[in-house]
Amino acid sequence: MMKVDVNKCVGCAQCVKDCFLNAIEIKEGKAEIDNQRCFKCGHCIAVCPKNAVSTDEYNMEEVKEYNKENFAVEADNLLNFIKFRRTTRQFKNKEVETEKIASIIEAGRFTQTGSNMQDVSYTVVMEGLDELKELTLESLKNIGETMLANLTPETMVYKRYAEMWIAMYEEYKKNPKENDKLFFNAPAIIVVTANSQVNGALASSNMELMTNAVGLGTFFSGFFVRAAQGNKKIMDFIGVEEGKEIVTCMVIGYPDVRYFRTVPRKEANVNWK
Repeated sequence: MMKVDVNKCVGCAQCVKDCFLNAIEIKEGKAEIDNQRCFKCGHCIAVCPKNAVSTDEYNMEEVKEYNKENFAVEADNLLNFIKFRRTTRQFKNKEVETEKIASIIEAGRFTQTGSNMQDVSYTVVMEGLDELKELTLESLKNIGETMLANLTPETMVYKRYAEMWIAMYEEYKKNPKENDKLFFNAPAIIVVTANSQVNGALASSNMELMTNAVGLGTFFSGFFVRAAQGNKKIMDFIGVEEGKEIVTCMVIGYPDVRYFRTVPRKEANVNWK
């Protein structure tokens, strides 16, 4: 529950003003929190100038005092960092440190979620990658064969994907090391699951930025997500909890490619009203 230290609280009402749910009020000069209404977003902890608010539901040792030197990011540098980001499909034969994986997950953990659901989960696959590749490529092959056997004028656009998935499977079976067109011999993946696709996608976006910040590269495997849909073996392997779905699959490793500049993009489609 959320708690107020009445010895520190000065009744300034900053927490009251910042509480979206109106779950805090000032009584006899002190803040009082309605824990039945509160969804534990922590805004009151962050906004209190006297550090009078705490909770016993989370680890308060994680709370850090703001200082500009460690927290501020220059806007131009951030925008350039985003522009320079590239999808990586060439990876070195080098293991990824668990500490870096933990930092990437930490970026996801502290990403905002609707109604403070904090419903995003993460499955890291390293040792079991070969088994997961087999399951995934077999699933894609089966999907591709079904698609080719049931083509219609409306579904003809997917024919190339069906043929690609079948070829990926066959080539991989011939030479798994040289013909890994699924994970491209990356040493790790993180599968992001959530009750809400939006929450999972937001977390994944921040995780991608952290991946680049720690010197790694990544790409999002849509093929894996497609292969996992309705596939009990893959879902059980990942350990998808009831009510959750796979949102993204981040394929991660040390880049075996060097980029020298950003690339152009279409003009933004913006409507000013």
